Amino acid sequence: MSEAKPKALVLDFGGVVTRTLFETHALTERALGLKPGTLNWRGPFDPASDALWRSMQADEISERDYWKTRTREIGRLIGEDWQDMSTFVHRARGAEPQAVIRPEAERAIRIAHQAGVRLAILSNELDLFYGKSFRERLPLLALFDAIVDATYTKVLKPDRHAYAMVGEALELPLAACVFVDDQRRNVDGAIAAGMPTVHFDVARPAQSYAEALGHFGLTLS
Repeated sequence: MSEAKPKALVLDFGGVVTRTLFETHALTERALGLKPGTLNWRGPFDPASDALWRSMQADEISERDYWKTRTREIGRLIGEDWQDMSTFVHRARGAEPQAVIRPEAERAIRIAHQAGVRLAILSNELDLFYGKSFRERLPLLALFDAIVDATYTKVLKPDRHAYAMVGEALELPLAACVFVDDQRRNVDGAIAAGMPTVHFDVARPAQSYAEALGHFGLTLS
């Protein structure tokens, strides 16, 4: 870790700020009128159940390709032609955006903000996956100083330029920005760019947020 005192907390969005779509299968099934248990792919929670996820982890397909495939599959289950991930998200969880925010995320973000820590999001697909209207209905995002979204920049993590963009947006050296992501490849990219990092464990969100706040001498209380 760099000797520079950390001044900013940079978070991935999907899976870190929000619960993953794997964690909300029951909500999705209810919203779409699917039989409970229809959605049985569990990604990081049960890689053995999800060959497509294993292909993504092996870098055989991108995260975008993974969700594009899942979006089309679920659309077909209800007799519709879904092409955009945002359609999936809106239909599955659009009625209550706040309901999918991790409570640990909200607590950690507010603790950091109150302590004067700068906040940023660095996402590969915030508006691409969630849609701009979803984001606009999340008051928590008003606490962020910068949102760098590859939906618009077209620069995907783990490209080092993606990390440089968030440093520029915050006007801080990357060594002063603690980066949190649930994808190992994106964490490795941040390390290569010179950032202190936390590899977020979606199965242990409180532990991961406690680790992130620890970089600033804060606790998740």
